This record gives sequence, C-alpha cells and structure tokens, in this order.
Amino acid sequence: MVSEAGETSPEPGRPVWVLNPLESIGPLHFGMSADEVRAALPEAFELNRFSADPFYPDIYGLQLGFHPAVPAVYAYFEGTGRLFCVAADAAHGPRVILEGLELTGRVPAVLEATVFDLYSSPVRRVSYGPRGNPGVDDIGMVLRVQDTASGVMTRPVLVGREWADRCTDDWEGSVPECEWLGRQWCVYEGSDVWPPPGYATNWPSGWTPPF
Repeated sequence: MVSEAGETSPEPGRPVWVLNPLESIGPLHFGMSADEVRAALPEAFELNRFSADPFYPDIYGLQLGFHPAVPAVYAYFEGTGRLFCVAADAAHGPRVILEGLELTGRVPAVLEATVFDLYSSPVRRVSYGPRGNPGVDDIGMVLRVQDTASGVMTRPVLVGREWADRCTDDWEGSVPECEWLGRQWCVYEGSDVWPPPGYATNWPSGWTPPF
C-alpha cells in the first residue's frame, strides 16, 4: 500500500533488521555458512538456490521467503561458502534500518536525497556506479530499485567488510551480476532496464538470470 507521500506502508509481519555496516544485517552476519544462515532464519522458507554470477560459477544465492512462494531475502555465498552479500526484496523483504533510516521499499528519489544528506562528507560519501546506481562503499551499501505493485521501490544490497571495496561499481565490484539486472536507478544509455532490449550479453552459454 502507498501512503499520500508516495511511500510504501509496511507489510504486516515484516521483520525489522538493523544494519550494522560491514558486519551484519539483522540476524545475518557476513561470513556465515549457508547452514548458519538457515539456522538464523528458522521461520524462512528456502525458495530457490541458484547460480548468481555467469563469470564466477562458485558464487551462488539462496532465495528465502517468510511466506511460501514470496521472495523476501537473497543471500549470496562466495566460493569458500561464506555469506558476503544480502539483498532485501523491495516489496516483501525485511525493513532494513540504517541509523534510523529505513532503506527497503522507499521511493528512490526520496531515499537518495536523504542518504546524500547523511553521507555527503569526505569520509563517507555517496558514489554512483557506471550504470548510475548509488551507494556508499565505506559501509558496503548499494541502493537498487525494483518494480513492485506499488511502483518502483528501493532494494538495499549490502556486503561485508572484505567485499566492500568499490561495491557500487557494477563492473568491478563484488555484488553478483544478477543483482545488477532489471530496473535501473536511472536511465543508462537510453534504457531504464539492464540489459536493454536487443543487447547481446557476453554471458557464458548455459547461464540465465535467476529472477
């Protein structure tokens, strides 16, 4: 549901997860194994396990939901099996809170302005990746967008300390390829989706986007 200000109203029963930048998000701590993640979320359903990046086949993701067939959380694991990236679904994911600021399911322009006010300093600053997605490398945060029934809303993507360097860079950062696909924060090379219609990707044969 959308409020008069254009923001989404919280879905009943949606958990609140506090972000401790570079260390943890709610009950999930970066570096956990998949078994530890499942144990930390006993109420969640495992909906899918998938290959998350066409160029790094050892990276895989778990799609988890608080209700059957309703994706809410995407947890990504590197080749050694450690949790390094977490994304919250814009429509059904946990309400991720950073220093009192809610990151999930927000109107992009409103959240962008607020985050810029918080982090417009030489120490921590908002940066933009090649396709215009904003974030703050120093706290391992990328802000993505997602189409929902209420319109285009924000989808926070978080990484741990070891993977935060240049995390906003969709070419060279650590965020898996599948998290950069779909709706973009702003128009890139004439399109608001990636890859744009008719674009020939260089993904290895056999890999297709998982969502």
